[in-house]
This record gives sequence, C-alpha cells and structure tokens, in this order.
Amino acid sequence: MIEVDLMKYLPTYWHEIEQMKVLQEILGKNLAEVIAFKQDLFNQMFIETATWGLSRWEKIFDLPIEIEKNYSFRRERIKAKIRGSGTTTKQLIINIASAFSNGEVEVIEYPNEYRFVVKFVGVKGVPANMKDLTSSIEEVKPAHLAFTFEYTYNYWNNLKAYTWSALSIHTWDKVKVI
Repeated sequence: MIEVDLMKYLPTYWHEIEQMKVLQEILGKNLAEVIAFKQDLFNQMFIETATWGLSRWEKIFDLPIEIEKNYSFRRERIKAKIRGSGTTTKQLIINIASAFSNGEVEVIEYPNEYRFVVKFVGVKGVPANMKDLTSSIEEVKPAHLAFTFEYTYNYWNNLKAYTWSALSIHTWDKVKVI
C-alpha cells in the first residue's frame, strides 16, 4: 500500500499543530485506500490483471463462472474464447491450444475420417488444464468432427546424454519431460 503524506501540501505553520498532523495522517490513509481501490478496479478491466473481475469477463463471453479455479486457468479460458470467435479454422484451433499449453502446437487434419489431432510439440508431457482446453475446442469445432490429443515425451534415445545416476533423482514422470 502506498503512503500519502498530505502534510507536505500544507503551509509550514500547520506542521507544528498535533491535531493537524493526526487529521492529515488519517486523511492520507483514506486517500491511499482510495488510490489502491482505483488501481484494483482498473486492473479488472484487463484479462491479464483481473482477479475478482474475472467473473464479469466469464459472463461477457457466456462461460461458466468457476471461482474455485485459479486465476491463470480462468484467464486462459477467457482468452481462448476471445480467440475462438468466428469461423473455425486450423489456425484457430492452434491458437486456442497454444493459449492453454504455453507452447507450440500442431493440428493434423484427417478430412476423410472427419477428425483432427492436436499435437503438443513445444511442451513435453500433458499440459495443465486439459479439461478446459477440451471444452474450449468442443465449443468452437464443427459438431461433425472428432479430435484427439497427442503428447510429446522423451524417448530413450533422447536421454543418452544423461547418466543413470543423474536421471535417478527424478521421478519417471519428470524424466519423460526433461
């Protein structure tokens, strides 16, 4: 919280009066609270900085309001919804999946089979928040298309540079994504 010293705005003869010091200190604290509230309110206008205002964003984009989920997951879902407006294209699916995985994504289309595969190539392992990613893709994809996910993991050949003792300090799940 910022401190507001209102005494510096008064003529110097007020600086000696104790009641004025107390009054200005109280007013300064109140002003600091107003400034902090104004900044917090301003932060709610942007998805990246919103906290309690995320409910408003979710309502605007007709998303379920899930206050029990953490802020980053809720922000990802809102941004994916923004990216997902309009006609569904391969690039749109890539943008949505990239927003959730924070990495590079490929979409492999199989038009004769009425399906596509979302392949995570920039991040190893299963990205967090797959449930919301799946929901976001379901919302924007055409109803007649199916989709699956493909994940990238380490293969034994990729781990040749490491010694067994260097890898043994990690869990198998960690080794798969090193």
